[in-house]
Amino acid sequence: MDREQMQIAEGRKKAPLVFKNAVIADVFTGRLRQADVAVAGEYIVGVGSYSGEEEVDLTGKFLIPGLVDAHMHFESSLVSPRLFLERIVPCGTTTVIADPHEIVNVAGMRGLEYMTQESRGIAPRVHWMAPSCVPANALETNGADFGPSEMRRALRKDSLFGLGEVMDIPSVLACDPEMMEKLSMFQRIDGHAPGVTGKSLNAYRLAGIATDHECSTFEQALERVELGFYVQIRQGTAARNLDAIVSGIVREKLPTDRFLFCTDDKHLDDVRKNGHINFCVRRAIELGLRPVEAIRMATFNPAQAYGLKNQGAIAPGYLADLAVLSDLSLVEPEEVYISGQRVWKKGEAYALPNHGCNPFLKRTVKLPELTKEQLKLPVRPDFPVIGIIPGEIVTKKLLMDPPEQDGYFTPVNGLLKIAVVERHGRNGHVAVGIVSGIGLRGGAIGSTIAHDSHNLILVGDNDEDMLAAAKELQRCQGGYTLVSGGKPLMTLPLPIGGLFTNDRKVNVEEIAARMKEMAHGMGVEEGIDPFMTLSFLSLPVIPELRIIDAGIYDVTTGELVR
Repeated sequence: MDREQMQIAEGRKKAPLVFKNAVIADVFTGRLRQADVAVAGEYIVGVGSYSGEEEVDLTGKFLIPGLVDAHMHFESSLVSPRLFLERIVPCGTTTVIADPHEIVNVAGMRGLEYMTQESRGIAPRVHWMAPSCVPANALETNGADFGPSEMRRALRKDSLFGLGEVMDIPSVLACDPEMMEKLSMFQRIDGHAPGVTGKSLNAYRLAGIATDHECSTFEQALERVELGFYVQIRQGTAARNLDAIVSGIVREKLPTDRFLFCTDDKHLDDVRKNGHINFCVRRAIELGLRPVEAIRMATFNPAQAYGLKNQGAIAPGYLADLAVLSDLSLVEPEEVYISGQRVWKKGEAYALPNHGCNPFLKRTVKLPELTKEQLKLPVRPDFPVIGIIPGEIVTKKLLMDPPEQDGYFTPVNGLLKIAVVERHGRNGHVAVGIVSGIGLRGGAIGSTIAHDSHNLILVGDNDEDMLAAAKELQRCQGGYTLVSGGKPLMTLPLPIGGLFTNDRKVNVEEIAARMKEMAHGMGVEEGIDPFMTLSFLSLPVIPELRIIDAGIYDVTTGELVR
């Protein structure tokens, strides 16, 4: 703080900006109180009674700290970071902790450089975590490597904030040398430990891993808090864990200082319909948390968890990242300030300058020539089937006697064929399996978004449409497609890494919403986002059963079962 700011704080000089008569969400006491808030430069310099060169009268309105998304992936929004930030800043989000492991799995360092460039020179704060597990599993094929040497290069450029979600749990528990090297390079380390419990969870925490966003029940969350983890309560598009965890917190009257909110993976149309982190706050209040307590979980708690010592509160010395509300329970901002500057007001557009990207990133879909023969699936009794659980990204391992003709699987009675095709031009692997619980009839869905290696993933009730979906995604260099009768019904092109677009002319929200509506009209179960659900069925770190380009993978045993 400089001399002028000290003079303002003492009341001997007017502040450049003062919010008058605001009802402040005090995250330190958990109470509401009325006061003026003086701002000079980027910082709050005083809370009390102040005069300003510019005064904003907030009589009858609430002032809260800017909201923080404690763990997210921009790629899951289907648009570039800048286009996504344009949508979440009006929701009151002023800071995100982002893990770019999706684009890095596709394009390595070039992918990381594109993402960090996207966040330079703009108002929202983006802190980039280093992708820790590229690829997530040694059995699968991704597009690029990103290990300790690449991390050191990125650290020299000062573009990494910490180590992103450590999902290779066996390597942590075995003290694998390369994993230990990665862990030793960072002070901030995010976790990813679904199903890990007991002594294994103790060892995982001992490795320096401080957070986990993979809790689907209150009991899982409680075990982690008891061991000193911060629990990131996830409310994304496919995985929605907030109700279960917050209901438990309210029921058990548990302190909330170790709980944060995050979205992990959230589609743009979901933000439009429901909001961003402000939805988490609103829903937590509906479930019984006191408003200021819920706000604290979205502001001060993540700031503390990640060592952001001057963020997350309305007090002298804290950054003036603020949101103005008329209704504390609705959490729908009227104005948003970042570093003391108003960046958005209700009724106004919020836009960030766009720019291009490395041409390499738009040439990443390199598929082999696919045939019906490659999609044939020989079956046997007690065949492992991937069972979808609505509202969750975990799956069930179902052992079934699938319907067959001449020894090969025939989709019927809600059982669909699923395939993963290596799309990085490395080996042309094709794996085929069975999935239950999607409900699609008379067509196929295809996507190049398939966590985390992002090979082509297809699901359908006939081979012709699955092959047509693959051809269509090769043509447009990635995205989503919905096919019936051998022809694309609708396609959403996502050419940057096959993951997202930076083209403002592509109405991602509208197209994605229409495609989901069409998919539901073709039998996909209501409550299931078919594209988001499909994208997780290849993630080999989420129990129980997945499909990767090497085959059907049992996460609980660490083995290929077909």
